[in-house]
Amino acid sequence: MSFLHLSRSLRASGPPFRSSNFISTPRILNSTPFPQHRTITSTIPTRQQNQSNTSSPFPSSSYPSSSSSTSSSPTVNNTNGVTSPTPNHQTTSNISKTGLSDRPLELEINGEEKVDWTRSFHGLSAAPFPKEVADILLAETDPEEVEIKPDGIVYLPEIKYRRILNKAFGPGAWGLVPRSESIVTPKTVTREYALVCNGRLVSVARGEQDYFTPDGIPTATEGCRSNALVRCCKDLGIASELWDPRWIRKFKAQYTRDVFVEHVVNRRKSKIWIRKDDQVSYPWKELK
Repeated sequence: MSFLHLSRSLRASGPPFRSSNFISTPRILNSTPFPQHRTITSTIPTRQQNQSNTSSPFPSSSYPSSSSSTSSSPTVNNTNGVTSPTPNHQTTSNISKTGLSDRPLELEINGEEKVDWTRSFHGLSAAPFPKEVADILLAETDPEEVEIKPDGIVYLPEIKYRRILNKAFGPGAWGLVPRSESIVTPKTVTREYALVCNGRLVSVARGEQDYFTPDGIPTATEGCRSNALVRCCKDLGIASELWDPRWIRKFKAQYTRDVFVEHVVNRRKSKIWIRKDDQVSYPWKELK
């Protein structure tokens, strides 16, 4: 057989035999002439990577997985890499337990002409007020100005106490000074105040006011101040009849009446007190 026929038969027989069981593995090629090494690895993702990619469509760094455990775990600040523990308690203080942090300021007193009214009792019972002032303070209460609550408690509106003080001492010659920090309980706000008239301490009393929601605490602090003013004015004799049981019984018999009413919303029936010259108002409806 000629050489030409032999070469044609070899080309027709196809490529040399290769085993199907051969599996190529990653190899590290170290080329001697070059100082750097290059690693050849497989780019096929593993099963664990596939599961992590299909479980969440977002990157794990932007959307961290939530945990139902209550234990604290460290949180990494991506800005500066600082690790800080995640708080597992309330970070904002509850003012119903901590108060309003409005303790009176401690003043630095220099000289005898200045008085720290948050602690001093300067001028208490030093001398009586002039007769014209005492006549205004001790004037008999006009029954036409007295109101009555639905539960039968008579009272004089707080603004009328201020009018009497302004008439007796003049606007700016009297004032209320807080003597303590406000105490906020789950239902009540209370604080101690002092009444100062003409540069003299007259009385000290603690005011209180109830509230129903935390949003009502600011209004309750103002009501607490007004309640303290009314209590301080008792020492000046203003509207002293309102604490006299005989005067109260006579006033209720002459100026008030008790009526049976029905609540227009829940249909609850009860008895309330009103003045004889007033009408039953919403949400009550008088029963005939």
